[in-house]
Amino acid sequence: MFQRRIPEWVRYAPRPSARGFAILTGTEAIVRGILISVFPIAMYRVFQDSSLVTEVYFAIGVFSMLWGLLVPWLTRYIPRRWLYTSGILTYMASALLVIFGDSHMIAVALMMSMAATVTIFICLNAYVLDYVGNKELGRCETLRMFYSAFAWTAGPAGGVWLMQWWAPAPFILAGTAAFALLVIFWWMRLGNGKQITRARAPTLNPVAYLGRFFAQPRLIAGWLFAVLRSCGWWVYVVYVPVFAIESGLGENVGGTVLSISNGMLFLTPFMLRWAERHSVRHAVRIGFGFSGLAFIVATFVAGWPWLVIGFLMVGSMFLILLDIYGGLPFLMAVRPSERTEMSAVYSSFRDVSSVLTPGAAWLVLLVAPLSGVFAAAGAGLLIAWSIAGRLHPRLGSKRE
Repeated sequence: MFQRRIPEWVRYAPRPSARGFAILTGTEAIVRGILISVFPIAMYRVFQDSSLVTEVYFAIGVFSMLWGLLVPWLTRYIPRRWLYTSGILTYMASALLVIFGDSHMIAVALMMSMAATVTIFICLNAYVLDYVGNKELGRCETLRMFYSAFAWTAGPAGGVWLMQWWAPAPFILAGTAAFALLVIFWWMRLGNGKQITRARAPTLNPVAYLGRFFAQPRLIAGWLFAVLRSCGWWVYVVYVPVFAIESGLGENVGGTVLSISNGMLFLTPFMLRWAERHSVRHAVRIGFGFSGLAFIVATFVAGWPWLVIGFLMVGSMFLILLDIYGGLPFLMAVRPSERTEMSAVYSSFRDVSSVLTPGAAWLVLLVAPLSGVFAAAGAGLLIAWSIAGRLHPRLGSKRE
């Protein structure tokens, strides 16, 4: 008689790897890539005022930041796999709210989407720190960027096109992608990650782990890099489409420009090869320095909208370099026993930037036109360039 052989992929869970995490990141990028250019336009359609849109983004950013601080506390009571799953389900609920809800519910849907992003980001970073060694972090980040390149390239322009064809269409596609992410996550069977605990030490509360964070200058510097890099992306993602509409370039320009910029993600393997010949400090300074200068120059050519768009696209190329290497100073400084807590602290950069960016933009818009927001973002990027000069010269470079 013949014995049936159980397939290996059924008997054993696939071993977590950089490629596996890249697949998860790439699938989530489909959700976010489609909606990243749709939400600002949908908000502008509803509120018809860039200042009011800024205020709504500010309020949602505050909520998102507070939610991010609660996630580590939730991990004490909810297993990580279920918390990650809840983030995916929130993505799906956000899409359903837009499809079946009133148009003014777009702000609530955006709030839910941001909460989902924060939850998934914290959990995924903890998984990466569990299963990927420090020496492989650079390769892992590059693979994650490369696998998400197509979604970030086709998503923004595709999302706007679908929105103009049929308003619910991009949200239906995003919800479907979120369901696919759920299936892939459970197929990978990551569980709750590796459990590393301190001997005879109680679980840290949020105040305690924030105290440990502020006691480590390397973590503070790495977190500031993430915040200021994210502020640059916030300005590019939210205010470029609004600038294009107010300058008479149309709704399609914002999504198309974002897609072209994100298409540079396909260059990440070449960026990695270049960066591997230099230190993390050098790569980070190049990224912040040139992106900051490009954003500032864009302000001085505000009378020529297409020229503004061009300089901002140049700046975005260096922001992509920072997406690869900008987070390494923080990740390389995290202690194994503090992975979950410090992943939560690190993920707060997204929420802080979502509060800081619209807050600063609101102040700028009181005294300057919309192009002034680009100058403020450039100044922040140059501040990060200055801080990066204090990193160790050989951080992340290969030792002989």
